[in-house]
Amino acid sequence: MIPMDLIFEISKPGRRGYRLPDLDVERTDPKEIIPEGYLRNDLNLPEVSEPDVVRHFTRLSQRNYAVDTTMVPLGSCTMKYNPRINEELADIPQIRDVHPLTPEELVQGSLRIAYELKELLKELGGFADVSLQPAAGAQGELLGLMLITAYHRDRGNRKRKVLIPDTAHGTNPASAAICGFEVVTVKSDGRGELDWEDFRRKLTDDVAALMITNPNTLGIFERRIREMAQELHEVDALLYMDGANFNALVGVARPGEWGVDVMHFNLHKTFSTPHGGGGPGSGPVGVSERLKPYLPVPQVDFDGKRYYLRWDIPKTVGKVLAFWGHYGVWIKALAYILYYGSDIKKVARYAVLNARYLKHLLRGLLHDPYPDSPCMHEFVLSAVNLRRYNLTAMDLVKRLLDFGFYAPTVYFPLTVREALMIEPTETESPDTLRRFAQAIKDILREARESPQELKSAPKRTPVRRIKEAEANRKPVLRYNRG
Repeated sequence: MIPMDLIFEISKPGRRGYRLPDLDVERTDPKEIIPEGYLRNDLNLPEVSEPDVVRHFTRLSQRNYAVDTTMVPLGSCTMKYNPRINEELADIPQIRDVHPLTPEELVQGSLRIAYELKELLKELGGFADVSLQPAAGAQGELLGLMLITAYHRDRGNRKRKVLIPDTAHGTNPASAAICGFEVVTVKSDGRGELDWEDFRRKLTDDVAALMITNPNTLGIFERRIREMAQELHEVDALLYMDGANFNALVGVARPGEWGVDVMHFNLHKTFSTPHGGGGPGSGPVGVSERLKPYLPVPQVDFDGKRYYLRWDIPKTVGKVLAFWGHYGVWIKALAYILYYGSDIKKVARYAVLNARYLKHLLRGLLHDPYPDSPCMHEFVLSAVNLRRYNLTAMDLVKRLLDFGFYAPTVYFPLTVREALMIEPTETESPDTLRRFAQAIKDILREARESPQELKSAPKRTPVRRIKEAEANRKPVLRYNRG
């Protein structure tokens, strides 16, 4: 592997990769328009040519794993291949270059795009209304809890508890805590579903809501979701559903019809936006009639003649984003939905089919903690059987990198020891799934015959085995030539 410099290390004084056009307006001294203290000349930017930039970042990209190069089976993340045409649509200048403060009468097309996406999400989710504002799923969760808080405050309810399953995403208790709620954990049962007796025992009059993911993070469908909603509503509590796994339901089931009061959609996971590493994302929130009066402002609307931003929502929780939402992600989501049309149910069906096929291929190789519960779009196995060779799930997935596959999610949910959370998504072919399963078989054979080989894996990647916790605390940003 050829050593690779930082872009600052290949910088040369006076080297440029651009040339600005001749100035066609009167020259202005920046000091006259920029306040003192905000103008800097020492930005320390690298000075490189255009080929330097292209080659540097191309080489950098080739040292990473990405859905363009391999299967990325990250459970709960839905890292699937997305149509490139949707990227081109989002890059149309008339769409891309619209300023969010442009008067409404000049952006009727942009507002129509937002309105039509909102209406389609309402239809797919079975909700009374949808807010497109949240910037990502975690902010969608936060908005959901803000809406629940507003609902109870409006009714004079003094409810301070939120029930959350022990398999939940970590953002669920975080969102609840930020909104001032006390988190009460509900156990899972032997099938990997919410323990019904524990749920009913903890559903007291001071419970504001249940936050649940369905299918849950074990990839198992919560079959009693309608009964949960009924039990909650009887004590004037609400049902929040984490929409992270909507990929398994889209076009097939509508959570609003189960009694779900609020759910965030991860547009970047279910509806076509390459994501990871912090963005881009979008987390619209769908609500039942109970929560509609509290939606954030503005809401995009249509009066039969024109599209507009509606601010007259008296009980609104306010604004949750600087402008209106992540518009570029909306474009890709709308294009994705319109492309599939009524066939969008194939997304969910193939996602579930692929997961069940891959789980079948891995049967008997790793421990299955819930053998009697059919999986949906993802599943969780355990590498606890590797303990006999003094190996862990981490050793297995590190070696998997050498086989050209990105690692699945490990050690989550916390309810499964040595967990491997695998989501193949609907875009992988049966051939790829078989190659993945064969790689697991080969690694397990190595574990039996030469376990020390796995301890030193990966062997073929630009960076060898690192100490994850230490790397997070003390990152090394320079290439070690020694």
